[in-house]
Amino acid sequence: MPANPVDPASGPPVAAPSDPAPSSRGTPPAERLLNLVIALVNTSASMTKQQVRAGVAGYGDAPSTEAFERMFERDKDTLRALGIPIVTVDGGGHSDEVGYRIDNDAYALGAVDLTPAELGVVALAAQLWSDKTLRTDMSRAMTKLRAAGAGEVAGDAVAGLAPRVRAAGDAYVPLLEAVSERRDVSFRYRAASTGQELTRHVEPWRIAARGSGWYLVGFDRARGAARVFRLSRIAGKVRVGSQAGAFDVPDEVDVDAMLGERVGVPQRARLAVVPERAQALRARAVPVADGDDGSHGNGGQDARRAGRHDGRDLLEVQFRSLSAFADEVAGYGPAVVVLAPPQLRADVLRRLEAAAGLDAGDAGTAREATDG
Repeated sequence: MPANPVDPASGPPVAAPSDPAPSSRGTPPAERLLNLVIALVNTSASMTKQQVRAGVAGYGDAPSTEAFERMFERDKDTLRALGIPIVTVDGGGHSDEVGYRIDNDAYALGAVDLTPAELGVVALAAQLWSDKTLRTDMSRAMTKLRAAGAGEVAGDAVAGLAPRVRAAGDAYVPLLEAVSERRDVSFRYRAASTGQELTRHVEPWRIAARGSGWYLVGFDRARGAARVFRLSRIAGKVRVGSQAGAFDVPDEVDVDAMLGERVGVPQRARLAVVPERAQALRARAVPVADGDDGSHGNGGQDARRAGRHDGRDLLEVQFRSLSAFADEVAGYGPAVVVLAPPQLRADVLRRLEAAAGLDAGDAGTAREATDG
């Protein structure tokens, strides 16, 4: 009995039940396309159709020469539609057989040339992509981008722009959805003053990050007033109401004013910075008082330089959160020396010593960075 019996009334052969269709047992089309790309990119000259059929996984599944021809032509069209430049190479001489390859000059990605500011923006975005499923890929990508960047200056951009915000926790996603859909929420909340946990029923208006923490701004129904809740003090799960559009958000929600008291009293740091470094700090610098830096009241740019610090520029920068600002300054390493206040200097030194302790060979780096 033939393997593929022919029914004269029905026309073409059909596969017997015991003989599954090639697509169910062969190489998936996407994998076959990828194999073809790899082969044509790495060929030294070109590959003929016969070489493709014999050497590229997936094309051996074709049951006949005609089936292979159709498969190969279809795959070439697909890859070209995706922007992959497959070119035809004349065999030359007495050979009528043509070959195929990928034009690497047209296909290769150009050199990555990011400015320090652009690299900083990418690093900033990467902080928001650092969940468990993407953390490894993002870490590898950022390592490659830093290698292609502008050395220490590029590192400054990352240190200056990357957010110093702790993880938002499990409450962030349901609260964000509730804010977007205007659904009321309830959760157990631990008071900062007493440590007591009480259930809060809230109309969520905004979520914002301030002073290394995440906060929910909304209307507390029990208190009948707008309140601020730190996400790290939410205990257990957030329960989201079933009704969308359950409340109206006021037209004017002054998040900065509501969070102002949560991020500390404004302070000034005095820093000695290597020229052309730490641009993010420089952008936030305030004028140094005349005569405070040994410039004898010259003002202007003279008031920003201190010769006794080996030519470093003297800057004063305002900050609120001591911990968050210490994290930022420590990120610049020896490029920034903290002169005041003493607590900030001590916190930065502690961070640098901890980082240097990860590699015993760099134990002197932290002391150098703070001693100038």
